[in-house]
Amino acid sequence: MTHLSPGTDLLLGQVLHFTADPFTAGLGAARLDEALVIENGHIVAVGSAEALRRQHPRARVTDYGSALISAGFVDAHVHYPQTAIIASWGKRLIDWLNSYTFPEEMRFSNLSYAQDVANRYFDLTVSNGTTSVCSYCTIHPESVDAFFTAAATRNQRVWAGKTCMDRNAPEGLRDTAQSAYDDSARLLAKWHAQGRASYVITPRFSPTSSEEQLAAMGALWAEHPDCLMQTHLSEQTDEIAWVKTLFPTARDYLDTYERHGLLGKGALLGHAIWLEERERSRILETDAGLIHCPTSNTFIGSGLFDMGGLKAAGHRIGLATDTGGGSSFSMLRTMAAAYEVAQLKGRALHPSELWWLATAGSARALHADHQIGNIAAGMEADLVVVDLASTPAIAQATRRAEDIWQALFPTIMMGDDRAIRATYVAGALVHGG
Repeated sequence: MTHLSPGTDLLLGQVLHFTADPFTAGLGAARLDEALVIENGHIVAVGSAEALRRQHPRARVTDYGSALISAGFVDAHVHYPQTAIIASWGKRLIDWLNSYTFPEEMRFSNLSYAQDVANRYFDLTVSNGTTSVCSYCTIHPESVDAFFTAAATRNQRVWAGKTCMDRNAPEGLRDTAQSAYDDSARLLAKWHAQGRASYVITPRFSPTSSEEQLAAMGALWAEHPDCLMQTHLSEQTDEIAWVKTLFPTARDYLDTYERHGLLGKGALLGHAIWLEERERSRILETDAGLIHCPTSNTFIGSGLFDMGGLKAAGHRIGLATDTGGGSSFSMLRTMAAAYEVAQLKGRALHPSELWWLATAGSARALHADHQIGNIAAGMEADLVVVDLASTPAIAQATRRAEDIWQALFPTIMMGDDRAIRATYVAGALVHGG
């Protein structure tokens, strides 16, 4: 791992950034510049290479040629404890949880094991150009400490929380309403707003939390409204049917959270495929975030997220790998899957929209778009440098491109970690060169 020493750095390349959401503002929302300047972990200027060379004559210069320089990818929904079981053959959601997820998560009571996986997870993601993630941990406080410690060592901006479950899970993975509250409160006090870490209140989903536990999590969120809250919603039809039997008086799946104070601005609702009209309306009204997990949704046959309809309605939406139900650590692969899913729903997502979702869109879902997810003066210098000709198949397509989007789209659809030429975290080079 290589780090830049303090000073001023000038990076040259095709610098892609956004002035608005391309879903609403169109292609005019995207800008392409030639250079950016980094000082003290932040971006201080973006513009022409000639002008920035003149303004910063003593800056160290790194010329990436025709490579694309972008904000680092922001993965808005992951399960880092599932790193080792990614791409395990599975059936439906509940089978997958029982066969793979729960047995693996039981191992995270061991701090050493949790530390090993956390470090491996961050090595894998940074090699794929991902600079920020929002993760579920396990019920074990050790899993939370391991995650935040590994992230702090790398100075990455991250979000995470202890997963809370007090029913419908193996004995070694159940807490109680009280212990979930007490553990979460203690971990929140320890990690929230420490360096670049943020704590997220994390009931796994309604089927594994009693009404008492959901109420406890709602109370904790009310006491700490500056935290985010993450959970799962309407991932599969049989899951929804199960929720109806567990909560017979609830109006719908969303109501199992809403009635306990777990709906509002700062809520992150993973999957959200099979939403009823009341749910869509309330999510929009409360400005809760929806997190699209396309590789996971197709891998275990959950369904097709309505990106076109939900974005047209004005929803706050982020993009995520959902490791390890999702079948890749790569946000490039995740963008490709999002494109394919949207095609099946009748909406062809433009490359600018896909790239925005993986960067500024996910940052906005996490209420961090003032810090990360874009390139502008004052933003934190979390960056990815992308080789737009990383394989022979991609290179031959790029040579025929007539604009940046034709050059970028083959990498979105066919790219992998070979396309990641360099990754910067807070201005430090942490992968590539």
